[in-house]
Amino acid sequence: MKAINDAHELEYGIKPEVIAKAPGRFHLIGDHSWFFKDKTLSMAVNLTVYIAISKRSDNNVKFYFIQLNERKKASVSSLKYKKEDRWANSLKAVFYGFLSCGYELSGLDITIFSPIPPAAGFGITSAMKAALVIAIKKLFSFKCSDVQLLQVLENGNRNFLHVQNYLANNYSALFSKKSNLLISDYSKSTWDYIPFDFEDKKILLVDTKVPSLSVWNEESICEPEYALLLGDLRERKPNVYGGWQYISDKTEINEVLSVVSEEVQRKLKSVMREHGDLLEAREGILNKDFFKLARAVNNSHETMRDMYNISCPEIDWLLKRVGELEPNLENTRNPVTCGRITGHGFGRCLYAIIRNCDYDNFLTKLTEFEKIFGFKPECYEVLPEDGATLVID
Repeated sequence: MKAINDAHELEYGIKPEVIAKAPGRFHLIGDHSWFFKDKTLSMAVNLTVYIAISKRSDNNVKFYFIQLNERKKASVSSLKYKKEDRWANSLKAVFYGFLSCGYELSGLDITIFSPIPPAAGFGITSAMKAALVIAIKKLFSFKCSDVQLLQVLENGNRNFLHVQNYLANNYSALFSKKSNLLISDYSKSTWDYIPFDFEDKKILLVDTKVPSLSVWNEESICEPEYALLLGDLRERKPNVYGGWQYISDKTEINEVLSVVSEEVQRKLKSVMREHGDLLEAREGILNKDFFKLARAVNNSHETMRDMYNISCPEIDWLLKRVGELEPNLENTRNPVTCGRITGHGFGRCLYAIIRNCDYDNFLTKLTEFEKIFGFKPECYEVLPEDGATLVID
């Protein structure tokens, strides 16, 4: 708080009028199935982004990112996407979102404090937008409902940034609750909470620093015809969370998917498996059955690695070491640790849920990782956190 207050006053000569904060985030399961109206399981975490703002007397907007020591500028009356503005484009999208929804804005001085860079893949960009949304709402006394705030973000994403609207990102940044995970249901545009209570476990996020490489174009499966095919493979199940699940009859699945290439079949089947793993993970969390949760998480990584094809040898190596933290475990059906690739797109990051007693051993594995692969990973111990909130007003 002192750092962002002092930095804002030093940069602009005025104390901030409003400061808001929002959590980082990672998706445990379901981050690549949103297009098919499936579900995403997310955790907002205590990697906190702070946004400080104060009004200007003109229509100019100035951005100062403390950790990056970078400054950008824009104008409320002529917002433009500029490739060189990188992280600032996301904040400009928030202005665009408000303006497109009929709200009037004047210029602002904005300071951003985030120890984690936006490129890390831990939801930092979404956190920046969420914090700015509620800060602007407060500063201008806008009477915005949750639905209207989501519309602001959606308009900015779709029409300024020209990206798809990832509801799970917005929901987790705005509405998460401490000690809970959040499930986003894309078919209903709703979210739900699951208490996360495994006191003997640590949750670790690891930025491996391995460059993200897209080995195939993910948008190639985001076609309406493929969504229709998966729709044909759903069955209503009133006793299943969300009211439906994918069918399990392999013969029928193969018959329905026979009209597409083998590669597309593999990707669509991985989407189906993801949905099943998410439902299993949810049940494991609710019943405090870590074995069930861990199996679902590990299965999900195998699906992402073998069928969806987004992992890499470095991440696979590290996750294998996670599975070996208990070398004497005879029954592999009851894993005491789990982990999965995560992060934006074909991300460079992973998460691991391990026992408290395994922490030092895990850090040793990270040291080995650096010696073998030459990348120096960053590891963060995290906890489920609340969504965006005001700090001072």
